[in-house]
Amino acid sequence: MCQYSAMASHDSLLSFASLPSILIAINIVLCSFSLSTSATLNNGGFSVDLIHRDSPDSPFYNSSETPSQRTAKAVYRSINRVNHFKPTRSSTSPQSVESEIISDKGEYLMKYSVGTPPVAVLGIADTGSDLIWLQCKPCTDCYEQAFPLFDPGKSNTFKTIACNSRECDSLGEMGHCSSSSTCLYSMSYGDQSFTNGDLAFDTLTLGSSSSSASGSQPASFSNIVIGCGHNNGGTFSVDGSGIIGLGGGMVSLVSQLGSSADGKFSYCLVPLGSTRSSRMSFGSDAIVSGPEVVSTPLVTKNPDNFYVLTLEAMSVGNKRLELGNSSPFIEGNIIIDSGTTLTLLPVDFYKEFESAVAEEIDAERTPDPEDVLSLCYKSASDNIGSPIITAHFRGADVQLNQLNTFVRLGEELLCLAFRPDERLSIFGNLAQMSFLVGYDLKENTVSFMPADCNRMHM
Repeated sequence: MCQYSAMASHDSLLSFASLPSILIAINIVLCSFSLSTSATLNNGGFSVDLIHRDSPDSPFYNSSETPSQRTAKAVYRSINRVNHFKPTRSSTSPQSVESEIISDKGEYLMKYSVGTPPVAVLGIADTGSDLIWLQCKPCTDCYEQAFPLFDPGKSNTFKTIACNSRECDSLGEMGHCSSSSTCLYSMSYGDQSFTNGDLAFDTLTLGSSSSSASGSQPASFSNIVIGCGHNNGGTFSVDGSGIIGLGGGMVSLVSQLGSSADGKFSYCLVPLGSTRSSRMSFGSDAIVSGPEVVSTPLVTKNPDNFYVLTLEAMSVGNKRLELGNSSPFIEGNIIIDSGTTLTLLPVDFYKEFESAVAEEIDAERTPDPEDVLSLCYKSASDNIGSPIITAHFRGADVQLNQLNTFVRLGEELLCLAFRPDERLSIFGNLAQMSFLVGYDLKENTVSFMPADCNRMHM
């Protein structure tokens, strides 16, 4: 879920969103991640498990659904996800919430603990937003939550932040002063969901407070900036509380981990339907190295919570399609965000791309009954002779397999996992599965390496 705050002007957001861009959605919203019961410390680095929202370990899991039904729902959630990236006017009114947009529909959830003694929280891990926030007592107006609200009065390490502080200043117009000169925050998202409350320091623990029973020690970090939300609204689920911001801004989790992460994090997403967990690593554990690694530069954009890349072309088999052929080419035309399942492309370019894919496949075409994906085939087999598709980022050619490019929506319905969008483009999590994807915020690069993510679990 990507936030749009008053920190960036409405005009600047429109300017970025109107690019013929490709937003790479890493659905590290993501994007939501579910953290395992422990975080493993290793020579300054540490790793956590990421559990897909439709896996048996997720509170959203529905055992009555078939694998293709779960996949179809993930695909259709992508449409709602795009609304998180689009500009919105700041709003704190429950009446302004669009109920059909589901704010907690990131693909991964993250379990962590906050406070001393630690209190377990389940939030959405989101590479498209920065602030870590959760629902707190006293709650003026909160959405229903299955587990108890966090009570900051019971945490020995909870400290409100002064409104003249560097942390409060970093929020821009999203931060303001209370009558007692402490920092308050006000944030709204692209779907008009919102959160308001106190900006504070507290201890954050990656891993359950009971993880010592499994032999692993949790990784705890003191004086982490969090938002303690007392007035929150939208269509958040009762099974979660708030957002874990993994973006590039000052108050994101990645930035606040400092030397513990050294500006590095990576993840390896297992294929849909796998019984294993995905893996997210920080610091020395997040270094991506090997002969098959390709790297592409991160491009600085406003707002800085997005991770933006440059996509130069896509190849279908031996046919290379340049982005600049259908519209003016712009550097930094991609956001990488794991919260979106599909890959979205500019409308004119998508037409050329889909046509090239269809020319390579000799199978019976059939419509998607939900009219979300436009290139679908009637086939009970995954073997339809689909071509090799390669994403050509600046300096990095990423060759995709069929599991990255086609998705099964029914027993006899197999569809191209790409769709057009008039304003945004996203390289989604399906395209990133079975790759180790590493971010180095010091070198300003994103790296890709083919990997068996099922074997990454420790």
